[in-house]
Formats: sequence, C-alpha cells, structure tokens
Amino acid sequence: MISSWRKRRAGKRAGKEQARNENGEMELTIPRDFRCPISLDLMKDPVTLSSGITYDRPNIEKWIEAGNFTCPLTNRVLRSLEPIPNHIIRKKIQDWCVENRSHGIERIPTPRVPVSSMEVSEILSKIDIACKKQDGAGCRDLVAKVKSLAKESERNKRCIVNNGIGNVLSEAFAAFSMAAFDENVSVLEEILSALVIMFPLDGEAKGFLGSASAMHCLIWFLSSGDLSRRRNAVLALKELVSSMEDQRKILNQLSEMEGATEALLKLIKNPICSTSTKASLTIIYHMIISYGNEKQVGNKLVNLGIVPLLLEMLVDAERGMCEKALGVLDGIFNTEQGREMACNNALTMPVLVKKILRVSNMATKFSVSILWKLCKNEKKEDGGVLIEALQVGAFQKLLLLLQLGCVEKTKDRVSDLLKMLNPYRSKLECVDPIDHFKGLKRPF
Repeated sequence: MISSWRKRRAGKRAGKEQARNENGEMELTIPRDFRCPISLDLMKDPVTLSSGITYDRPNIEKWIEAGNFTCPLTNRVLRSLEPIPNHIIRKKIQDWCVENRSHGIERIPTPRVPVSSMEVSEILSKIDIACKKQDGAGCRDLVAKVKSLAKESERNKRCIVNNGIGNVLSEAFAAFSMAAFDENVSVLEEILSALVIMFPLDGEAKGFLGSASAMHCLIWFLSSGDLSRRRNAVLALKELVSSMEDQRKILNQLSEMEGATEALLKLIKNPICSTSTKASLTIIYHMIISYGNEKQVGNKLVNLGIVPLLLEMLVDAERGMCEKALGVLDGIFNTEQGREMACNNALTMPVLVKKILRVSNMATKFSVSILWKLCKNEKKEDGGVLIEALQVGAFQKLLLLLQLGCVEKTKDRVSDLLKMLNPYRSKLECVDPIDHFKGLKRPF
C-alpha cells in the first residue's frame, strides 16, 4: 500500500518537472498554467477574458471572430469581448523560458499591445484635420504611423480597415492631388503606399480615388522612374477598374490620358514584379473589352508593339500571366491591324496551339478564340494561316479538345476550325504532335 502511494507521488513529481521521450532522454514539460487551453501550446501573448480564464491572444481572437460569445473552457457568456493582457502570467512564462534555456527554450518576446478602435479613430480624425489644413508633413507622419501599425499584425490591420481607413486615405489623396503637386509628392506617395495595403476599397473610397485630379496623379506616378511608385499606382488603378461602379468612366479617363497606355505597356516590357505585370495586363484587358471604341484602343496598342511582346511572354509564362496575356490578345485580334501583326509573327501559331489543353480551361478558351479569329479572317488564297496551324498540330489538338469536352461557345468554334482546316490537310503532312500531349490532363 505504502509502495503504491510512493510510486504515484513520484509519478506526479516527474510529470511536473520532466518526462522521458521514446529514446529514454529527459524531456522538458511545459507547466499547465503556461499552456493555452485551446491549442495546449506555450502562450506567447497571454490574455484574460471576463470569465477569468487566460488564453493565448491569437487563439481566443479567432474564437471570438468566428462568432462565439462564450468562454471556450467554462462556456459562460462573456460580459466583454475585449481580452485583457495578463502581464503576470507573461512575466512568469518569460522567467521560465530563461531558466530552461539550457533545454533549447527561447525567451518569448514581450508582445506589442494591439491597437484599439479608439486609437485608430483618433489617428484618422487627425489625418482628416491635417488634410483640411493642407498640412502635408503632418499628414505624412500620421499615415506612416497607420501603415506601421497595420504591418505589425493582421489583427491591427483588420481593426484599422474596419474603422474606415480606406475612405479617409482616398479622400486625403484626392485632396492633396488637387493642390500644388510638386509640394505634395511625398505625402501623396505615402498615402498611396498605405492604401495599397488596405485593399479592397469600398465604393465611396473608389469614388475619391477615381476623381480627375487623383487619376492624373496616379498616371504621373505610373510614368515616373520610381519602382515603388509605379507598382503602387498600377495596383490602385487595377482596384479601380475591377469594380463595375463607374468602370466605363475610369476606363474612358485612362484611354484619353496622355502617356497612360504607354506607361502600362512599359510595366509589361520592363517588369518590376509579377504582381504589377498582371495588374497592368488586367487594366489593358478591361480597356479593350469595355471601352466604347475598342478598335481605336486596340490599334494604339498594336502600334506600340504589344503583339510581339505578349507572344514572347507566352513562351514560358506561368498560368496567371498566360491567361491574362491571352485575354488581351483575344481582345486585340478583334482589329484587322492586330490580326495582320499576328499572322506575320512566326511565334503566333506554335504558341497558341501549345497553350490548348496545357495551361487551364480559360487559357484554352482564349487560345481557341484567337485561332478562330485568325483563321476565319484568312485572306490568302493559299491558306497560309490555316496551313501553318496544321503544321504545328492544331487539327489533332482540336479533335482531342472536342472529345474531352468544353463549353458550348468554344465547342462551336472548335467545330468551325476543324471545317476550315480539313480541306488543307491533304496538301501537307503534319508535324508529329506527340510533344503536345505529354502530361496532358483531362479538364474535368
């Protein structure tokens, strides 16, 4: 009896201090009070709820954000959803980490106190006052502070966004863009860099950012030599054109602004990063398909050399870039000038046929659409474009696509293409297209 009691006592003492792993080596055990009741891991930012239970901040915030209003451990309804930092437990955890550093335990850093809604409201109010006073330096410092807080944690960013930062920054950008531009470049640049972090914007914020003065400022940044300015400007423009509200108005402004199209094309020709290149392609795509005079926009882009540029990009582009580049070409090839430029480029047919069934359903749809437009508008009596398509294995690829299945519109165009290509099959022996089918996956 005494022996059994001693064993239980020894087992409890060992559980409090150390435990042995499978190899028989001594292993450190985290004290129970230092573990989060949700994750059972060592707490790094302990906070206490109104129920008196302490949790690690990230875990309990996820619980509350999921719509729960009770304490996970006691199931009691919480009187307040604002967790209070538990400095006593945090200090004990830090001391324990220091005492056990020989076991490889690193001391947890003292967490920053997250920003509150009241603090955010005060900063936004000060930004609004600085904006009305045209205090560029003061506004720039306040915006920099907001940006710094947002970068500290995802929680801070959500709090800042939920308090309407998008509207305040957009209104400030529009206000300072109307004043002396040379004097306000630094504050405008700071506001724009902060805005990009806070996307997506609501309709009111886009209204401020889409004003004539703000748009001119964005185009100036897009054309300037500073890489970060150009990146932020193109992301802001993409945010504007992706909304259906006043989309036509924004696209009209873009198409008519001097240097805007050239600046967008420059981001494709001399890319800063894949994000900015994709944003530029998205804007150009909307300009082509949504603007009233699409032929004028398309011909302008053709004259600027977009067709060979995109064809070269498509050779080894990743999926997202490939889809966007093909979408732009599909819009441009509605113009006779664009189709003529494509027919005179040796890359056109090999690249388009290769992308069918190789990238995605969207890329296949665009590739078939482009092939259909080029072949349908063939003017040469010898069927130059059609024969070139046959030589790179288009007939076999299209037959396979028909068997695998596709959307109705694409299916109709595939059938048309096969009818157009069939009369020329007897004039040449097609190249063995086996390379096109390597690694082929069904689209469903």
